[in-house]
Amino acid sequence: MNLALFSSEGFIYFLRWFHYFFGVTWIGLLYYFNFVQTPFMGDAATDAGTKSTVTRVLVPRALWWFRWAAMFTFLTGFTILMMRAHQNPEVMKTPWGVGITTGATMGILMFLNAWLIIWPNQKKVIANAVNVAAGQPADPNVPSYAARASVASRTNALFSFPMLFFMGAGRHLQWTSAEGGTTYLMVMMLIVGIIELNAIKGKMVKPLATVKGVIHSSLALWVVIYLLFECIAVAN
Repeated sequence: MNLALFSSEGFIYFLRWFHYFFGVTWIGLLYYFNFVQTPFMGDAATDAGTKSTVTRVLVPRALWWFRWAAMFTFLTGFTILMMRAHQNPEVMKTPWGVGITTGATMGILMFLNAWLIIWPNQKKVIANAVNVAAGQPADPNVPSYAARASVASRTNALFSFPMLFFMGAGRHLQWTSAEGGTTYLMVMMLIVGIIELNAIKGKMVKPLATVKGVIHSSLALWVVIYLLFECIAVAN
């Protein structure tokens, strides 16, 4: 009997399968929050009672799946990268390695945003909704909590398009070299770091304020990073 799953490559595929599963769950919920729930909650036709019920009942359940899917997406992906680097320490200098590092950089920031910004602030928003429904006074700081969570969530949506592209590109686009990979990664991380700094500060800039703006900005970020990759990392 050939138990291929228990070979090193089989185990990596096993991890990758779970990485896909948790990743689909995480990003699907990210798009639900940003493209469906947030516009619904901001709609003038949505009454206060409905908003309260959504915040108290639906949001905690959705956030449970959201944050734990993010956690296991990160853990499976990180394990795969460590195993690949252990098998071949030079692999991260290849086009595959540079492409995966691009996607992983944004993915790790998205994971940290989910756990360190979105979830802590949303917990306060949920707790306030529960307290108000029980007749207690509202927390005056709730709008700032919600705004901080919203900026981080919109930033994650912004990162998601190029992140998903480069996660797949490393394996499925056939670049022959990545001689300028180190320079490219420094430039890419600078751009991504500036965007992430805004997420940490919690400032709702205009490109993040609407669904259309987030989608267009994400596509623009993908184009910029892809062109940088082509012009710096793989140009000969």
